[in-house]
Amino acid sequence: MYEEMKTRIETALETGKIPEETRKQHKGFSQWNLNIKRSDHHSIVQVMAVGILIDGRDTSSVDDEGSRFPTLVYMAREKRPNWPHNFKAGAMNALIRVSSEITNAPFILNLDCDMYSNNADTIREILCFFMDEKKGDEIAFVQFPQNYNNKTENDIYGNACYATNVVELAGAGGYGAALYCGTGCFHRRESLSGEKYSKGDTVQLNTRPKKNEGKSVVDLEESSKVLASCSYEKGTQWGKEMGLMYGCPVEDIVTGLAIQCRGWKSAYYNPERSTFLGLAPTTLEVGLVQHKRWSEGMSQIFLSKYCPFTYGHGRIKLGAQMAYSIYLLWAPFSLPTLYYVIVPSLCLLKGISLFPEVYISIKLM
Repeated sequence: MYEEMKTRIETALETGKIPEETRKQHKGFSQWNLNIKRSDHHSIVQVMAVGILIDGRDTSSVDDEGSRFPTLVYMAREKRPNWPHNFKAGAMNALIRVSSEITNAPFILNLDCDMYSNNADTIREILCFFMDEKKGDEIAFVQFPQNYNNKTENDIYGNACYATNVVELAGAGGYGAALYCGTGCFHRRESLSGEKYSKGDTVQLNTRPKKNEGKSVVDLEESSKVLASCSYEKGTQWGKEMGLMYGCPVEDIVTGLAIQCRGWKSAYYNPERSTFLGLAPTTLEVGLVQHKRWSEGMSQIFLSKYCPFTYGHGRIKLGAQMAYSIYLLWAPFSLPTLYYVIVPSLCLLKGISLFPEVYISIKLM
C-alpha cells in the first residue's frame, strides 16, 4: 500500500496533475481543475469541502493483518481573494473545527507536511502525560524537539539546535511552560477551544458527541462544509481566544503563551529516539529567510500586549517569562553574540589585552 501511494505521489509530481483515475475515485479531488486557483476555490468547499477517504467506523476497512484503518479525511478549506486566509493558523483552525465534527477526538497531533513519524510507540508514550493521575489534567500540550534527517556533516547552518533542544526547551518545560513550536506537538482539544483550566477540574477524555455516532459519511461531510468556509469565523473568537491566534508570523509561540496564561501547563519530551524527523534548510538563502521570519515574529510578540512580562505577569512563573524572552529577544541577542565572536579575535590578532590591567598596591603598616 505504501509503495502504491509513493508511486501515485511521484506520478502526480512529474505530470503536474492528479491522474484521471484517482480523480474519479475521490470526489474531493474531482473538483480540482485548470480553472481553479489555490487562492480562489470556493466551489470546492461548497460542493465537496471534506471527503472522507477511509471511514474508520467501517469494520470492513482493514489492512492485510486485519487491523482497522483510522479515519482519513481530505479537506480543502474555502479561499477567496477578499477574505484573509491567515496562512497556517487559518488552516489549523479549520482542521480543528472539521475534526470536531468528524470524530471530536480529545487529542490532536500537529505535524508539518515535511515531517514524518519515526517511532511507532509515540501515542502510547504521550498518553502517559495526559492521563497522569496527579498532573495529567493540567497538561494542554506536549512538545517534541524538531529533528531533521538531512543535516550536513558539519551542520554549518546550525539546524541541529542542540542548545534549544537539550537545554532551553527542557528548562522551560521545568516551569510547565514548554514553548509550542508549531509542529511535532500533541494538543488537548479543550485547550485549543479557548477553555481555561482551573485546579481541581476533571477533564473528561470521552468527548465524542453521541449525536455523530449515527450519522452517515454524507451527513458528516455536509455538516463539515460550513465549518471549512472562510466566512464561518466572522464575528467569532476564532483566531483570538479560540484556536491558533492570528496576526503574527509565529502564531505558534503566541498561541502557546496564551494557552499557558489561561492556567494550562505544557510539557517537553525529548526521548532518546527521535520521534519526528523532517527536512532542514539546505541553503543559506532558505535559512536566512526562515530565521528572518522567526526573528520578526518573535520581536513583534515582545513589543505587543503579549509580552510575557506584562501579559504573563501573575499568570505564569517568572522563570517561564524569562524562558520566553530567550526567543522573543532573539534578534537583539545577535548583537552581543557578534561582539563575542568578533572582538576577542581582533584583540588576540592585535595583541590587545581583553581585560584592563589591575594594579594592586599593598601598604605595609
